[in-house]
Amino acid sequence: MWYGPAILWLALVAQNDIVQRGLEALEAHKYQEAAEYFAQAVQKDPEDFAALFHLALAHSLLGKDEQAIAEYQRVLELKPGLYEAQLNLGIILLRQKRPQQALPFLQAAAAARPEQARAQTHLGLALLEIGQLADAEKALAVAVRLDPGSPLAHLGLARALARQSRLDEAEPHFRKAAALDPGFQDALWELAAQYEQAGRKAEAIAIYRQFPEELGARERLGQLLLESGQAAEAVPHLEWAVRRSPTVANRAALALAYARSGDAAKAIEQLGQTLKENPQEVELRLMLGRLLRDQKRYAEAAGEFLRYVEARPDSIEGWNELAAMLISLEQYSQALEALERIRALGGEGPGHHYLRAIVLDKIRDLKGALASYQAFLASSQGKYPDEEFKARQRVRVIEKELRRR
Repeated sequence: MWYGPAILWLALVAQNDIVQRGLEALEAHKYQEAAEYFAQAVQKDPEDFAALFHLALAHSLLGKDEQAIAEYQRVLELKPGLYEAQLNLGIILLRQKRPQQALPFLQAAAAARPEQARAQTHLGLALLEIGQLADAEKALAVAVRLDPGSPLAHLGLARALARQSRLDEAEPHFRKAAALDPGFQDALWELAAQYEQAGRKAEAIAIYRQFPEELGARERLGQLLLESGQAAEAVPHLEWAVRRSPTVANRAALALAYARSGDAAKAIEQLGQTLKENPQEVELRLMLGRLLRDQKRYAEAAGEFLRYVEARPDSIEGWNELAAMLISLEQYSQALEALERIRALGGEGPGHHYLRAIVLDKIRDLKGALASYQAFLASSQGKYPDEEFKARQRVRVIEKELRRR
């Protein structure tokens, strides 16, 4: 809010003991006390725009924005064009996420004092909020020129440029905002997020590395390294994140990093413990089942896939995995039930015909096996040459055997 020497200037308009006490309370940051004094002054003289201005200021500093908005509007009725009231009213409306309403007041303030960086900054921010990016850039560039030490102006300009897909121009302003004020360190995280959105993961990774003690940064660093194919390097960052925040997401990411870096045992252990503590996270069962399958622990894998389809009975993916494991375990009747479920769900393809043929062949249902091999050959269309060769061989053998019967 506008606050400082202007208070004394405005106070001259309606100087009295009550207003003076209000000003002293305001200077001492006793905002409730100040509001009470200014309210008394306004009650005595409803036309005293200076007292009303300070009442609005006190209310805004107390977070009573709706009262402050009404009071600033009344000030502008009494004193049209008062720069300080226009600026403060615009800032409050902007803070209330009402940029369209803030815009005319901020435009008027910026036009009245074009040399004032604060008015240009908030005008630019309002324009940014309503999507007028070129105009926002123009106002914020002026603000940065007028006040190069304003982190808010630099951050606003960075956002205006980034939203116009000019990330290389935005980058120094994100960094400047963070350098000017520790409270604006999130500007670097915002820059990293912009790099991620633009597919520039290496630059995002470089930023997150600067915050080794920040949980959010280490989480994203581990995730991005994992996504970038650097699983082994991701592991220590995700281990650190899990120690600090053992969320399901962090633990799943760590398990995936273990698996991709070749440590399946740790991946399985991590997922097993996570599921023990969070049995409702059924999607992790699919991941755990596949890890167990790849380690040829078929019975355990089948158990996980079974639990998965019990929770997700319409998942063709889950039934596929279960059917394959049941066949590997030579549990043919259960495998046929799984294949029937896939057919009922409309997910049957050439591979399923082939698996069904193998199962029926194993249990000596030769007519069923022949029909399934033929269905496979009719639908595969050369996509599976090795399996097609085997299927043709079996078709010939089965046909001969059936003719001998």
